[in-house]
Amino acid sequence: MIEAVVLADASTAPVEAHHSKETSTTPGQTEASAEVWAADGLRSGIWEVTPGTFASTRDGYHEICQILSGRATIEEPGGRTFDIAAGSLFITPAGWKGTWTIHETLRKSWVVFTLPVQGGRRPAE
Repeated sequence: MIEAVVLADASTAPVEAHHSKETSTTPGQTEASAEVWAADGLRSGIWEVTPGTFASTRDGYHEICQILSGRATIEEPGGRTFDIAAGSLFITPAGWKGTWTIHETLRKSWVVFTLPVQGGRRPAE
């Protein structure tokens, strides 16, 4: 029998231990995550990051993000900025790039769709 995957409260669900945020430009910024489910090119989980600034890219996958807590400002290469906070929902398609400035520790739930590899490479993004 196939059963649903349920988190009673994603805003307080446990995540792995925090570790250094690899793409951060802020000393001491950390992140942690927990994968909740994965199948057939889809993955879902929870992620959290402490205050600071980091670069982000979506190479080979689309991501849907639902902010559970915290606040941030995201800037895209063309100069567009948008603020996110609890309740915000946004999508970063494959090929997207941006810089995140986290104002308060941020937690999000996420769903990632990995693009299939065709002929040794992913389709144009």
